[in-house]
Amino acid sequence: MSAFLELRNVSKSFGQGTNRVEVLKNINLTVEEGEFIAIVGFTGSGKTTLISLIAGLIQPDEGEILLKGKPINGPGPDRGVIFQNYSLLPWLSVSGNVDMAVKQVFPKMTKTDRRNHVEHFIKMVNLHPALHKKPSELSGGMRQRVSVARALAMDPEILLMDEPLGALDALTRGSLQMEIERIWRESKKTVLLITNDVDEGILLADRVIPLKPGPRATLGLNFPIGFTRPRDKATINADPNFKKERNAINSYLMEIGKHRVVANDTKYDLPLLDPIIPGAEKRLFNPRTNL
Repeated sequence: MSAFLELRNVSKSFGQGTNRVEVLKNINLTVEEGEFIAIVGFTGSGKTTLISLIAGLIQPDEGEILLKGKPINGPGPDRGVIFQNYSLLPWLSVSGNVDMAVKQVFPKMTKTDRRNHVEHFIKMVNLHPALHKKPSELSGGMRQRVSVARALAMDPEILLMDEPLGALDALTRGSLQMEIERIWRESKKTVLLITNDVDEGILLADRVIPLKPGPRATLGLNFPIGFTRPRDKATINADPNFKKERNAINSYLMEIGKHRVVANDTKYDLPLLDPIIPGAEKRLFNPRTNL
């Protein structure tokens, strides 16, 4: 029996000719239904490219990606994507942003059922008091909650999260981490989280998988996370196994980081230029100042 999500020898390049760069090479991954997987890695290693391939936003050059045994050939409502930049329409309210997505996925749903459906997921992310507010009236954390509610309201088979908390301050990020863990337990969705925060991966995921540095990045070792759920951040931080897990993953990342390859090592000779100071020429030849 095939896995819920499966990537088989997936590779992806960008550019043409001598400027062509292999971003990902021979990516193999299996994810079971209901699993929470965290992919961690360095900036520029290809994490967003990986999530875009699974979302169907771009196509692999080699290999195949299967969801429930069927090839992914483009975007679809079976995959909900949560981006770092929220991607909300500024002229719509909280309910309007969620409602627009629901109408696209469930066109036959009655207006009353759709309103109840939308409000259910807005309540799930604790945003019901802001139901009629526009994105400009919300904090960054609240906007990200809208993105989560919108993705969940589409009832996808799998939730893809591309560093969704990276732009938030530490306190808001910590709060939303616990909200995401709670929502995952309630919704039972399969989740693939892209993050550069090892602690975040350990807190939320069943498995943490490092992505080796690019170009030609590939997945590294699997690190199973054995903490019981629900997880409490303070309790986990005090657990000696947390430090053990964190040190193991960080040591592995540091080791593979030693072998990072610069994608383009072309050197350019730049001219030496003196800064232009407004009025400098006039001052230079001013006989009254003798400058």
